[in-house]
Amino acid sequence: MVSRLVWLCLFVVLQMMAAEPGRAGAAATDLLAAATRADDLKFSTEATALSVINPRMGLYRPPGDGPFPAIVLAPHCNGLGSLSGYPNLSIGRWGKELLDRGYVVLLIDSQGARGVDSTCMEPRAAVYHLRGALDVLQASDFLRTLDYVDKRRIAVVGFSWGAMAGLLAASRFDRTALKAGTGFAAFVAIYPLCVTFVVPQGRPYDIVNRDIDRPGLVLMGGEDAEAPANLCVSKLQAAASQGAPVEWHVFPHATHCWDCAHLDGYSKVDFRGSRVEYRFDADVTADTKRRIFAFLDKVWASGK
Repeated sequence: MVSRLVWLCLFVVLQMMAAEPGRAGAAATDLLAAATRADDLKFSTEATALSVINPRMGLYRPPGDGPFPAIVLAPHCNGLGSLSGYPNLSIGRWGKELLDRGYVVLLIDSQGARGVDSTCMEPRAAVYHLRGALDVLQASDFLRTLDYVDKRRIAVVGFSWGAMAGLLAASRFDRTALKAGTGFAAFVAIYPLCVTFVVPQGRPYDIVNRDIDRPGLVLMGGEDAEAPANLCVSKLQAAASQGAPVEWHVFPHATHCWDCAHLDGYSKVDFRGSRVEYRFDADVTADTKRRIFAFLDKVWASGK
């Protein structure tokens, strides 16, 4: 009963914010304040060689003159694992896949670059999901300054925590509140957690909003106990009913982190106290790859 009451209160607050311009203005101010409690990331203009087994935040480009499409690659709540000593091997492999497909890759690390090893259990050093949303927006605008990047073909591909950052940044209201630039043209969100969060001394914010105005693909696992698909699907349906250009797919038997071969069989207690287990699924990972590139090809062909 208490849980239902909390959710109802959050829903009422969000509805009030949407209904009253004054409250909406205050909400925008609060969102920006929460996002900017941590310093901005610093992006290097010098492209380097990607290490798949020890990925680091940086700029990576395929051979040639371009202009190339570009991806902001946003990892999980452990970032790139640079501080924990457990490299994020799955994000390294995705970076290589994108490079091999002719994409410039800006691999960001919202956690490690700020001296935080993990935000899985709770935000640390003011690294909230809103900070992640501002990170992917600023990274997208940075890519737009590079002469070998096609300014019309910039997308965000995020996983778990990074997927939530991408979804937030796809909201027209959130993007305006965060005072970023043009941002990205499309996004892919892979196994996000679609719930409402509250910043201390701030207002609640929802990961999925109905005013999504960038083409998006959301991929989820039907057996994901850490980020249940049903929490996303109803909200995505509501957004789509309002005209949001978003599509989604649920892999029926996939768990969280289905692409993480190095975490196959890993078990943990999540921030809600629930026991979760990861199972690597090569077939689902291959289908994920196919769906990502088919979606991006479709968006680029549409000229949007």
